[in-house]
Amino acid sequence: MIVPVTGVFAAVIGLLLLVLSAQVVRFRLKFGKGLGVNDDLDFQAAVRAHANLVEYAPLGLLMLAIAEVNGVASGLVYWTGMALVVGRILHAWGMIKGRGGPHKARMVGILLTWLAILAAALLLLGNVWQVYSR
Repeated sequence: MIVPVTGVFAAVIGLLLLVLSAQVVRFRLKFGKGLGVNDDLDFQAAVRAHANLVEYAPLGLLMLAIAEVNGVASGLVYWTGMALVVGRILHAWGMIKGRGGPHKARMVGILLTWLAILAAALLLLGNVWQVYSR
């Protein structure tokens, strides 16, 4: 079975990961830091934006893929995936622009991410309930 909807979102998140990784590498080269960070707020924000994507995106994508394989309506998977991807992009942008501090895009991004994970969880639970309540 293929998961074309989730596949598109995984590709976009993969590209975002490469962009954020390149920013971290740029700072590591600039400051000669192979591990950890220094006091530069932009460096710290780049590392956390990258790490936060790695913390949230895999679970969200896994949940989307399971929902798609289990037969959840592709439109529901699509909109949940859109919320996840837009949330991750906004969060990363807000983290970097806000230099790790409060930023509207960062807050909206994490809320969208949480909503996407909550929606995916509810879709999965509803799907299982539907299958086993017959």
